[in-house]
Amino acid sequence: MGENYVITIARGYGSGGRTVGKMLAEQLNIPFYDRELFYLASEDSGINLSLFGELDEKVRKGLFSPSTRKYTGGLIPPESSDFVSDENLFNYQAKIIRELANRQTCVIVGRCADFVLKGYENLVDVLVWAPLENCVQNIMEIEGLSSKEAERKIKKIDKHRSEYYHYYTGHEWNDVRNYSFCVNSGRIGFDKTAQAIRQFAEIKLGRSL
Repeated sequence: MGENYVITIARGYGSGGRTVGKMLAEQLNIPFYDRELFYLASEDSGINLSLFGELDEKVRKGLFSPSTRKYTGGLIPPESSDFVSDENLFNYQAKIIRELANRQTCVIVGRCADFVLKGYENLVDVLVWAPLENCVQNIMEIEGLSSKEAERKIKKIDKHRSEYYHYYTGHEWNDVRNYSFCVNSGRIGFDKTAQAIRQFAEIKLGRSL
């Protein structure tokens, strides 16, 4: 990776982690990746883009079992009947994440990127979370839901993200021990959360950004 570095952001639903990641990327003037990874993985693999979108939808609907299929690298070849399986769609996303990390500095939100890049020298792996009441307030404002609807949606999506993360990593998504830095956006707001991540990145990387 050399001078390149990657900031990965895992986040609770409604914590503003994606917003913070985007703010951070803009402040640092570096690329930001979330669903953009689908386009790159589709282009690289030749697998239809809609299948990557369907994989994302499966995560939202909680269609991953409690079992694990821990990612170890590698790809399933085109001649295999499993070429367009969920597992291989994940493999191609992971391939793109590793290639991006090798050639550029960027912010990546979600996609188990912290696990995929484990061991990379200049990785700044972060968990952004917030207390439920803060998440509920954020989702009510953004999506126009009642507090009950927002709470139900947050719990559902966080559960599904947790299952997805566990399926491919074998780890618990919201376990603070998985990350170098965890920050409560509900306590300090989005601006200061982005600021805190930047300051931590500077400490971890040993240089000004």
